[in-house]
Parts: sequence; C-alpha cells; structure tokens
Amino acid sequence: MSKLIDHKDAARNKNAIANYDTSELVVSNNNGYPILERDISWLSFNYRVLQEAKDPMVPLFERIKFLAIYSSNLDEFFRVRMANHRNLLRVGKKTKKELHIDSKRIVKNIQRIVNKQQEEFSRIFEEEIIPELRNHNIYLLRRLDLDEAQKAYVENFFRDHMLPFVQPVLLVKNKIRPFLNNAALYLTVLLAEPGNTDGPHQYAIVKIPSDHLPRFIELPSDGQHRDLIMLDDIVRHSVSWMFPGYEILDTFSIKLTRDAELYIDDEFSGDLIEKVKSSLARRQVGPASRFVYDREMPDELLDFLKEAFDLEKYDILQEGRYHNNFDFFKFPTLGMDHLENIDLPPLPYHPLEEADDFYQALRERDHLLHVPYHSYDSVVRFFEVAAHDPKVTHIKIIQYRVARKSRIMRALMEAVEAGKQVSVFIEVKARFDEEANLKWGERLERAGVTVHYSFPGVKVHSKLALVRRIENRRARMYSYLSTGNFHEDTAKVYSDFGLFTSDERLVSEVARVFAFLETVKVPQQGFSHLLVGQFNLRTSLEGLIDYEIEQAKAGNRAEIILKLNSLQDEKMIEKLYDASKAGVKIQLIVRGICSLVPGVKGLSENITAISIVDRFLEHARVFIFYHGGEERMYLSSADWMVRNLSYRVESAFPIYAEHVRNQIKDFIAIQLSDNVKARIIDAASANHYRNDGSDLAIRSQMETYYYIKRQSEREGQVEAEGLPSPI
Repeated sequence: MSKLIDHKDAARNKNAIANYDTSELVVSNNNGYPILERDISWLSFNYRVLQEAKDPMVPLFERIKFLAIYSSNLDEFFRVRMANHRNLLRVGKKTKKELHIDSKRIVKNIQRIVNKQQEEFSRIFEEEIIPELRNHNIYLLRRLDLDEAQKAYVENFFRDHMLPFVQPVLLVKNKIRPFLNNAALYLTVLLAEPGNTDGPHQYAIVKIPSDHLPRFIELPSDGQHRDLIMLDDIVRHSVSWMFPGYEILDTFSIKLTRDAELYIDDEFSGDLIEKVKSSLARRQVGPASRFVYDREMPDELLDFLKEAFDLEKYDILQEGRYHNNFDFFKFPTLGMDHLENIDLPPLPYHPLEEADDFYQALRERDHLLHVPYHSYDSVVRFFEVAAHDPKVTHIKIIQYRVARKSRIMRALMEAVEAGKQVSVFIEVKARFDEEANLKWGERLERAGVTVHYSFPGVKVHSKLALVRRIENRRARMYSYLSTGNFHEDTAKVYSDFGLFTSDERLVSEVARVFAFLETVKVPQQGFSHLLVGQFNLRTSLEGLIDYEIEQAKAGNRAEIILKLNSLQDEKMIEKLYDASKAGVKIQLIVRGICSLVPGVKGLSENITAISIVDRFLEHARVFIFYHGGEERMYLSSADWMVRNLSYRVESAFPIYAEHVRNQIKDFIAIQLSDNVKARIIDAASANHYRNDGSDLAIRSQMETYYYIKRQSEREGQVEAEGLPSPI
C-alpha cells in the first residue's frame, strides 16, 4: 500500500466522473422492483473502461490501449446487442408486449448515451492523448502537417503498398452501390468539377486498407522526435490521384457494423454444426447494426449515404475523424517501455510446478491457482504430465475458448498417441470463437481424440477437466475446476481462480457432468456438492439466499458476498432485494452489468456494490454465504444472468479446504478495500471512484500480486529446504 497523492481525488474524480446520469433509466419490472436495463448498465461499464483512458495515473500507452478496449467492446455490443434491439423494432406490437421490452425507448437511450461517450472519446484523444504524446516527442501527424520529405515518403508508400487495395468507386444516384464490408474503413469523398465547387456535387468512396497494412506508419523525421501518421491520412493525402478531372472538396470516414448474432440458440433439430458453419458464412454479410460517420460530415453527404445504403435513423451514429479505434491495440510503442505498465511477471506456483510427483501433491491437499498473478504452467503441466503418465487411462476437458497455439491441445493429442482415451467437449456457440473451435475440433478428431460438440438449445460454459489414473489397482480421479477458460493467452490478462483437487466428493460429480455431456442423459445420482446449470444451480443459490433471510429475520448475523461479471437475472435480483429488506448485509463486486440498484431506502439499503476495472480483466465468480457461521463458499463459471442460470450448463464448486478458503477471503477482502480502481455502482451510474477516506491507496490488483509474490517466495524457500509446505 502507498500514500494517496494529495490531489488524487481532485485530479482524477473531476476528470473521470461520468456525466451521463442514467437514474431516469431505472424501470420497474413486473413485480414493481427497480431494474436498470442490462444494456444501459453495460454502457455504464464500458464507460468505466473509458475512464481508464483518461486517468492521468495510467501510463500513456496503457491509456491508448483502453481507448482500443472501449472501442472493441462497443463494436461487439452493436454487432450483437444493438442488432437484437434493431430486430425487435421490426416485430409487431403484440410480440413486443409479450416480451415486455420497449425496444424503441432502449434504442433511443443507447444512442443518446453512446453519442455522448463518443464525444468524450474524441475529446480524450484530441485534448489529452495527442498533447501527452507530444510531451514525449511523439507526433501523430495529419496530411497538412507533413514536410516535403514526409510527403514524398507518403506518396511512395501509397503507390508501393496501398494502391491495389483502395478500390475507388464513384457513387451515382439510383445505381447499384458497392458492398460495405463489416467493420472495414472507408473514406467518402465530396467531389466537384473544376470551377464549379458550389455544385452539383458528386460523391465517391475509397477503402482504407487497414485489414492489409498497419494502421500507424512511422515517418522519416529530424531525429528530435518520432513522427507517425495514420493510414487514413495517407489515403486522404493521395485521394486526388484516384479521381482525375475532379476537385476534392473534402473527405470523411465511415464504417458499417453488421449483425453478428447467429440466431441458433433455440433450435432443437437438425445438424447444429452445419447450422453454425452456415451462419458463420452469413455473419459478414448480415444487415446493418451501426453506421458510424465523421460528425463533421455535411448533411447533404450524409443524406446521400443514408439513401444509398438504405440506412434508417437508428442505424447511424456520430464518431470523430477516425473509426475502428480498436486498432489502437497496435499503437507502436517505439521502444518507450516507461510509457507502459510496469512488468508483473506471472509468479511460479512452486508446490505443483516443482513437484517431483504431481499426483502426490494433489493427494496431499487442494491447490488454488490465481491467474494471471500465478503462472499458468501448473495447468499446462496437469495435462502434459497426464499425457505421458503410463498410469493415466482417461483425460476429459470442456473447451469453450481455445488459444490459437495451445500446449494443452497438443498434450491431448500426444495422450492419444500414448494410448489414452481422451474426450473433449467443444462448445461451438462460443461467440466469435465458433470458427476457431470448429477447426480445433476437426484437428483433434483427426488426431484420434473423441470430440463431443454442443447440443441445440443449451450452451456449455463450465470450465472442468478430469484425469483418471490407476493407483494400487484402483481408479483414482483428479480434477481442475476453474472460473475461466483453458486458454493460455487469456490466462495472462484474465483474473480467474482454478482449483486442483482429488477430493472424492468433487471429482465424482465432475465425472457425472462429463457423463451428461457425452450421453445427454440426466445422471441418476444428481449433484450434492457441485451446483450445475440445468440441474440444481439456480435452486441451490435461491436456497442459500433464503437461509440468510431466515437468519436475519431471527436476529442472527446474515451476510452475502458476491463477485460477478454480470448481475442481470431479475428473479435473483428480487431475492437479493428481499434479503436486504430482511436485514442481510450484501456486498457486491460486479465488473460489468449490474441491473440491481443498490442503496434504495427500504429496499436495497443493505446492499453495496463496486466495480473494479484495471489492467487485468476481472473474470472470477465467487459466492460467499455466512450460513449461520458454517460458511458456504463457491467458485463458479456462472454469472447471475438468465442465460447462465437457465440456458447453460454451468458449474459452481464448493471450497472445502480451509487454507484455500482463507486465501480466497483474503483476496476478496483486498478487493472490497480498493480505493483506487473501485467505482461505486448506484442508481445514477455516475461511476464515482470509491473514496473511503483512507490516507493509504489500496489498488487491489497490485496488492493481490504482491500478496501472492510473498506467498510464492515463502513456498519457494520451503521447497528448496525440503520442509513441509505452509498452509
């Protein structure tokens, strides 16, 4: 922990508090409870991402990355969520009434909020990021800023690298228009015949080939500073060559985002794999879900484009001079490491990474991994050891998202070569990973792995793995249960928990989950320890909340702590409201959507909620119930959303080992104490940074890293000295 900078709140909160009050967007559900619509709440979350881009305490290149994250998030939002609302606008009044959705109101509010956020995005970029880059002698130039040498460089670059890709097209009224590729960048050109600039004007379109070339190009400079130019401005500089005989009046960028929803979740017949493949082929040619344009564009050009591309008023949104700002992920760092986050190398988990006998280490006790603070090597080793251990007979795993280069997948294929039975369940409806998952499935099948795919109507989101081993002539099972995917790349940036265990109570029920996935037959024994979606997940959670309500009404201590990515399920929200009214103390840590409204007198005054957005993406789900002193603690793959609790195979697994429980409680306590990156969730969705009045700054992700570092150093010392492991 460190001393708070005296001007921290003045400099940060003044510059980082949202001015989009959404309190008027809190609506009453059918039972009269206040609910913040999920997509409005999601926009509030994405604003927290934008806050990181304007936080002066964040290193400059990281602020630029947060601009990219904000833009990438928003792009997916419009391709999926906004596309759904746009489709709902087209259904009949009767259907809308049955769905209890006022899509027109929601769409208008989304557009209003996003427009304000986009204005702020442009201000951050133009008034904060650009000047700060210049303070470090990095200049992002436009075409009018170029000197003669740079103009020559740009012109040669255009001829040598860009000319085949720009595809200039004159747009003629009432003629067939060019097809706008999903998320591709285009420059619209306002043209006039020489000497006749007052009109009539003509219009053209030119592709900006950012799908073929880097978005940022370094220019020759005098050595005193580093000069960059965006690909867009190279096209702007060169556009006159493409339209000889015309005078170029101005240029404005545009982009079209297309509907990316597959619309297959509720199909219960036919070949699901073929339907996914067919839908993927249509994804890039789907209907418009968002048309963005430079807000400086004149009305005459915008009106022409709306007619030319058959756009409606709800399709169009203003942005700044540049679009596809997720390309800021690739902003060149130019060797200036001091403008990036300090390095936090993943820490070794010595008890497993250095164990001479991996399985003995699992038999001795449960082990908790907390990535990305811990290295992911223990998980990879779990599969690599199993692949080459002659005593291992079976390996099973659920894959929701897979790394492009995966040591885990390679280990599974090697296990087949070693004569083991390997079974992989692949969820092919993992949004935007469908194609990659299908390819991995085909590759695994060619290697001899038994691959099971999604079944219609249900998405499998559990994160489980199981190894069966013969020891002393009897079978023994080992399992890894996680809140996150088996993905070596996201494990570097997603904050997740994983539990290694050989506890018979857990591994036997993990085996039942796999039996269900492989046979689609309901297990006769059911689940007494795991909470599993489609079986006992929702009812068990409701029962745990009811128990706290009973305790509170009896005058006993009653508490609930929930760490989630999203809280949207109205039945669960109503349960939490009822618990608050009964006197249950509820603390929420919700990264993203929070449709529950905390702090409402007489309803949710016993509920507090914070959201933490920082350098790592908070992804773990933790449920803690005081339960009359006999604490119930679960880690889970499931958020509290309708889709997770009702339409997915999810898993929540109890933590029985006391030393693991204590670690998790320490991690949660650190997060609840965060006064640097925690924002308060309230009815106004103002996203105020939490200020607890302390003179010490507690940034939970940094505190967690150093907590684990101290633990890792102790464990490493113990391993080196051959002493019993500390618990």
